[in-house]
Amino acid sequence: MKFLDQAKIFIQSGDGGAGCVSFRREKYIEFGGPNGGDGGRGGSIYFEAVANLNTLIDFRYTQHFKAKKGQNGMGAEKNGSKAQDIVIKVPIGTEILAEDGETLLADMVEPGQIFLAAKGGDGGRGNVHFKSATNQAPRYAEPGWPGEEKWVWLKLKIIADIGLIGMPNAGKSTFLTAVTKARPKIADYPFTTLHPNLGVAWVDGYEMVLADIPGLIEGAHEGVGLGDRFLKHIERCGAFLHLIDVTDDNMVKNYKAIRKELELYDKSLLEKPEVVALNKCDSIADDEIAKRVAKLEKACGKKVFAISAVAKKGLFECLLELNKYIKRERKKLDDNDEQEKPVETHEWSPL
Repeated sequence: MKFLDQAKIFIQSGDGGAGCVSFRREKYIEFGGPNGGDGGRGGSIYFEAVANLNTLIDFRYTQHFKAKKGQNGMGAEKNGSKAQDIVIKVPIGTEILAEDGETLLADMVEPGQIFLAAKGGDGGRGNVHFKSATNQAPRYAEPGWPGEEKWVWLKLKIIADIGLIGMPNAGKSTFLTAVTKARPKIADYPFTTLHPNLGVAWVDGYEMVLADIPGLIEGAHEGVGLGDRFLKHIERCGAFLHLIDVTDDNMVKNYKAIRKELELYDKSLLEKPEVVALNKCDSIADDEIAKRVAKLEKACGKKVFAISAVAKKGLFECLLELNKYIKRERKKLDDNDEQEKPVETHEWSPL
């Protein structure tokens, strides 16, 4: 299945059914009067966030969604039936934007979340509603109200606990393969990863979702390389694992370049927790590793982990450090949920 993270689709809700102009015709009833029924409401367009989708590939083949018109009213005061609604299922993390691509209409971040994107038109009233003392035989009924039609953008921002960032060929895909059951493409040339890959690791009984983001390079925020398109996928991550190739002589420069790209794209990304790791430490001597770790720690001001995704060395310690931030974020969410719960009040009365 190909990965598709944005799509433009056309949605159109149904028009309301027209009201009916009808008069009661029965034997022995001389003045039957009006009895035209109302039209039915047109079908609406809804979006629903579901957990079993992870791409917008379905919208590559279907871009138009049109609901049906409501049924017209009938005689004997019979109302027309309502048209069936259309529910469009999208992955969790999908943003629904207006045609301009900037105005946010809805952010589908919870499983089962429903968003009404286009309301169906109301049905017109039949002539039974217009009778009066001065107009006992109205020959008028309302037409149905029109539905809505619009183009909308769907943009998927994957939801993951940890985002793997770094220069191309830093070993992000290899790390993901080593700690999860994900099997992304791995090769010895830059930009092997062309779209984000997800994997699940278990640490201390907690489930940790990791996202392998295509490699970033200088100028990524302006569209250089693949970074501009996929930087949005790290916005929802709780923390970053910044992987750096220990064999690269420009590791400090590359580290600062990635941090600069994050700042230029969105300054709030710099506030997210970051764990720094020197990867591929199986390829150089231990004394040289110590020197490079010390050099990078001085440059970034953080503890640097020396790991090897291929040899699976130092991975568990790195995951434990990441898990601290994830547990902290989960605790914040739990605390917020507790604060939103209504406080129970107990009345006291003497016996």
